Amino acid sequence: MPSLPLRIAILETDTPVESIRAKYGGYGSIFKALLQAGADNLKHEGLSSTSGLEISSFDVVAAHEYPKLEDVDGILITGSKYNSFDNDRWIVKLVEFTQEVLRQRRVRLIGVCFGHQIIGRAMGVKVDRSDKGWETSVTAIDLTKRGQEIFGRASLALHQMHRDIVYEYPPEVEQLGYTDRCAVQGMYIEKRIITVQGHPEFTGEIMRTLMKLRHEMGLFNKAEYEESIERADKYQDGVIVAEAFLKFLLND
Repeated sequence: MPSLPLRIAILETDTPVESIRAKYGGYGSIFKALLQAGADNLKHEGLSSTSGLEISSFDVVAAHEYPKLEDVDGILITGSKYNSFDNDRWIVKLVEFTQEVLRQRRVRLIGVCFGHQIIGRAMGVKVDRSDKGWETSVTAIDLTKRGQEIFGRASLALHQMHRDIVYEYPPEVEQLGYTDRCAVQGMYIEKRIITVQGHPEFTGEIMRTLMKLRHEMGLFNKAEYEESIERADKYQDGVIVAEAFLKFLLND
């Protein structure tokens, strides 16, 4: 088991819209708050929102910043508005860095939405637009037997905001969950990777803000927008997922 404090590097692959950033900070801050809540719920000796976590953030988009692997125990790749299958310089560099992490065995990888897809791409499977369209707002996720063991419940409810998907599981990966719109909702390799397609870090307010913005951009019609907004404030299992991330990092 890694010794405490757990040193977690958050790779920020996007910047929140202004109103969200003003209230919550960048995605590094949003994930830090989520992991702290997970630590309090986990009740692991020496680990809480105020002790046992050393969280740093890196701007991989504009600044091309990355942690040194010897300085961290885990790396979390955030969600993003960008396409994980594009070949922008920073995206290609992120894929190459992810492959570097995968080649070693000590530092563990966590992927969320775009980050989940980047890990899939780095492992050589197809990542692209879904032919089933957008998946949005609080959504029920069916868990596999392994997923139920990892998350400690029969199913998960998580915010979703994506129309890109990982099309298949890499051969060595354990499947964690699925929905009608996305068959690859989570990937797992013990002591190496854990990913979710959903957004455990989102709140109802963040989801409503994004839905309103993207509706105004014409990405959702009125019916799609209203249906998603109705689900935005439903219960979701973000803190449960944060607990699972921390258990994954602590597992020896």
